[in-house]
Amino acid sequence: QVQVVESGGGLVQAGGSLRLSCAASGRTFSTYSVGWFRQAPGKEREFVAAINWSGGSIRYADSVKGRFTISRDNAKNTVYLQMNSLKPEDTAVYYCAAKKSFTPANYQYDYWGQGTQVTVSS
Repeated sequence: QVQVVESGGGLVQAGGSLRLSCAASGRTFSTYSVGWFRQAPGKEREFVAAINWSGGSIRYADSVKGRFTISRDNAKNTVYLQMNSLKPEDTAVYYCAAKKSFTPANYQYDYWGQGTQVTVSS
C-alpha cells in the first residue's frame, strides 16, 4: 500500500517558480513510477510529467517542456516537480499519482493524492 501527499502549491506571479513535492509512505515507493497531473476549473485532468522508479525515464507534456522538471529522491520517498516560468494557464490543482508500470500519460494509476492548488496571477 502506498499513500501520496502533495505539498508546495500556492500563489505566484507569472514568471515565478514553485516546487511541488509528492511525499509517499510505504517501503516500496522506490519501485513505483510517479506522474503529475493537473486539473483546471471546468477542464479535464491532464498529464503534466512522469518519472519511472529509477529516474532514468522521464516524460513531459508539450505544454510544460523546458519549464518544468520532475525528479525524485528515493531515499526520501519524494518526487518533485520544479515549475519555472509559470504562466496563468498553469493555474490548476496538481495531483501526483503512483503505479508500478511506466505508462506516463495513462490515467490508470493505483494511488492518487488529494492535490495541491497552484495559482499563477498575471
